[in-house]
Amino acid sequence: MKGSLLRRAVVAVVASTAALVSLSPSASASTDTTGSASFTGDPGDWVTQGLSYKYNTDAGDSLRASGSENNNYVRVNIDGANGDWWSVEFAAPQGQQLTVGTYTDAQRYPFQPSTAPGLDYSGNGRGCNQLGGTFTIEAIEFGPRGYVERLDATFEQHCEFATAAARGEVHVLNPPPPAQLSLDIAVSTSGTASSLNGKATINGTVDCSAPVRIHLSGRVTQVKNNVLIRGDYATAVDCVPGAGAPWTAVADPTGTTPFQRGLVEVTTHGYAIDPHYGNAVEIDKTTVVRLERAAA
Repeated sequence: MKGSLLRRAVVAVVASTAALVSLSPSASASTDTTGSASFTGDPGDWVTQGLSYKYNTDAGDSLRASGSENNNYVRVNIDGANGDWWSVEFAAPQGQQLTVGTYTDAQRYPFQPSTAPGLDYSGNGRGCNQLGGTFTIEAIEFGPRGYVERLDATFEQHCEFATAAARGEVHVLNPPPPAQLSLDIAVSTSGTASSLNGKATINGTVDCSAPVRIHLSGRVTQVKNNVLIRGDYATAVDCVPGAGAPWTAVADPTGTTPFQRGLVEVTTHGYAIDPHYGNAVEIDKTTVVRLERAAA
């Protein structure tokens, strides 16, 4: 009895650790998922305890699907309105995309050999140390960056390669994927060099395809009388699509020589976090700017 309890505790801990590891390749998950899931198990199956479970978003249950950017992997999280929680993970062999078809000889994701497909059904505090199984992807549609627009899949899993099996199916339907964030930066070709503090002021506008906060940074470089003058700047601006948000930044020369009238090279780096997919979107610009003298 003590050995059995210890085994179950170890299984639960390892399964929990695997769930944390398996989150890493995932991209975005939609909050507007509609779908259903059902699971059943043979007597003696550790994960299902030999019971059956059904979930549907129409009944208040929650399903969330996410995938890897290379379309190799999909994870579905199920949170039942009754407090149940499960996850099901499907992966094609390394280097392959997950497509419609039946995958045999699957082993526990993400610890399967590179040539084998991956599978892991766990939850409610129970999971497998090792497993063998089969799954069928009946329909799958990916959007950008691992967005899962549709998934229909069935599986059979044998925890610890036992004869008893857990079986299940998941059906997920999301809205069409949002467009990825795009950015544009414009730097004005005219700026100012302060005669009081030697700083250079530059300005411009930013454009975006979705409301975001854009962070700008860069360097102003000038050569005067064989002296190299440099100064860095940074600022941030809230952008709304179609509005062309203005920005202004000040570069402080790093040495004792101030910025002066004349041409400078301005490098600008912008980045923002895509509000739909959570990735950083970046853009770089190099612009020649003419500085005019300013009193301040």
